[in-house]
Amino acid sequence: MERRTGTFSLRAATHDTLLALLVTVMQVQGTVARVAAEGATRPLADLGDLGYALLVVSGLAVAVRRRRPVPVFAVTALASLAYYGLGFPDGPGWLALFVSLYTLVAYGDGRRSLVIAGAGISVLAAVWLYTAADIEPRAAIGWVFFRVGASVMSAALGESVRSRRVIAADAEKRAELAERTREEEARARVDAERLRIAREVHDTVAHAVAIINVQSGVTAHVLDKRPEQAREALRTIEQTSSRALREMRAVLGVLRDDGDGRAPHPGLDQIAELTAKAREAGLDVTLEASPPAAPLPSAVGNAAYRILQESVTNVIRHVGPTRVTVALTPGTDALEIRVTDEGRRTANGGATAPGDPGHGILGMRERCRLLGGEFDAGPTPGGGFEVTARLPLAPTGPRREAAP
Repeated sequence: MERRTGTFSLRAATHDTLLALLVTVMQVQGTVARVAAEGATRPLADLGDLGYALLVVSGLAVAVRRRRPVPVFAVTALASLAYYGLGFPDGPGWLALFVSLYTLVAYGDGRRSLVIAGAGISVLAAVWLYTAADIEPRAAIGWVFFRVGASVMSAALGESVRSRRVIAADAEKRAELAERTREEEARARVDAERLRIAREVHDTVAHAVAIINVQSGVTAHVLDKRPEQAREALRTIEQTSSRALREMRAVLGVLRDDGDGRAPHPGLDQIAELTAKAREAGLDVTLEASPPAAPLPSAVGNAAYRILQESVTNVIRHVGPTRVTVALTPGTDALEIRVTDEGRRTANGGATAPGDPGHGILGMRERCRLLGGEFDAGPTPGGGFEVTARLPLAPTGPRREAAP
C-alpha cells in the first residue's frame, strides 16, 4: 500500500465524516426496522448491546477511509465476521464493508490492494457461507450471495476508478513532458539561430574591417604623393563599409518581421565581387571556378561564400599582399573548395608562414560540420597556408568528429 503523503483537505475530511454518520445511521436504523418487521433469533441488544456496537464501530470507521484504507477495511471486515458469526440479524450492516472495499482498491497501489481485497473477500465469503449453513428459511441464504457479489463489485468499481485516475495522471505527465520537449526544442532553435547570426556578423565585419584597414593604410601612405590612388582607396573603403552594412542588415533582419524586406544571404554568384575586393586590398587572386551542373542549395552556397570570405580575410589580415589561388570544384554530390596563399613575401623574394589565424578557422570548421562536410586547414611546404573544404550538396546535418 503506497503511503499517503500530504494532509487531506478539510473538505475531504468533512465529506468522509458525513458519509460515516450516514452509513452508521443506515446500518443501525435499517437493521432495527428489519428486526421489527421480521423478528430475529438474536436481538442487537444481546451480549451487552454488542450488535449495536459492531454496527456503529464499522460505520464510524468510514470517517478515516481515505487516510487509512487498509485499517478501515480490516475493522469493517472483522466487525462483519463477528456480527454474522455471532448470529446477529441480517440487514444493511454491510454498507461500511462495501465502502471500505471500494476505498481500499480505489486509493490503493493497484496489485497489492487487489490482493488484500481478494483475500479479505475470500475469508468473508467462507465465514458467511459457514454461518448460514443452517439458516432458516433457506431462501434467506440469497442475502449471503448478495453480500459476496456486492463485495466483488465494490472492489471492481474501486479498481475502475483507480485505473482511470492512473491513466489521467499518465496522460498529464506525457502532456507536460511533450510541452517541456517543445520548449527545449524551441530554445535549441533559438540558440542555433543566435550562433548563426553571430557567425554571420563575425564574417561580415571581419572581412570588411580587414579590407578597410589595408586601404586606410594605403591612403595614409600615398595621400600626399598620389592623391588619385588615395581617392581610389577611400572609395574602396566607402564601398566595403556600405556592403558590410547591407549584409549586416540582411543577417539581423531575422530579428524583425517578415515585411522588413530583408536581403538574401550571399552565395557563389558573388564570388567574383569578393575576389575583386580582395585584389583591391592588394592580393593577387587567381579564381579557378567551374559552373555547377545544377543550382546549389542556398545553405551550401552561403557556407561556401562565408568560407571563402573568411579565408581571404585571414590572408589580408595575417599575411598581406601575396598570391592567392581560389578553386571551386562542384561535383555530383559535393562542392570542393580550396584557398591557397603563398605566404608573406620577404625582401629576398621568399615566403614566411602566416601568424595565428585566430577564430576564423573554428568558424569555418563549424560551418562544414553543420552541413555534414569535411574541413582542413594548415601550412603548405612552401611557407604558405591552405584551406580545403568539402560541402555535400545534400546536407546531412552535423557531422560527428572522429575519435582521436
